[in-house]
Amino acid sequence: MNLVTAVSAAAALSLTAGLTQARDLGPDEALKLRDAGIIQSLEKLEAVALAAHAGGQVEEGELEEAYGRYVYQAEVRDAQGVQWDVELDATNGQILKNQQDD
Repeated sequence: MNLVTAVSAAAALSLTAGLTQARDLGPDEALKLRDAGIIQSLEKLEAVALAAHAGGQVEEGELEEAYGRYVYQAEVRDAQGVQWDVELDATNGQILKNQQDD
């Protein structure tokens, strides 16, 4: 019985985890969302990320839908060469996370 319970619990957890994962959005979908006024332009979102790290540059950016929210994730390298992970609410530009990359 314990083995059956453990296997059932593991299966339920893996199914639940799959439902809550983020979904990457491609450029076409991002443009549609921007044109519909749902998200800010990627240029504006990058400007917010860069404002948090003056003199830096965005090395990579990605738009996702996670937990019913559009999130823009940017990898920013600051003027000192330090890498930062910056997450923004893509609808309003609010910084959700701004931490040094490990």
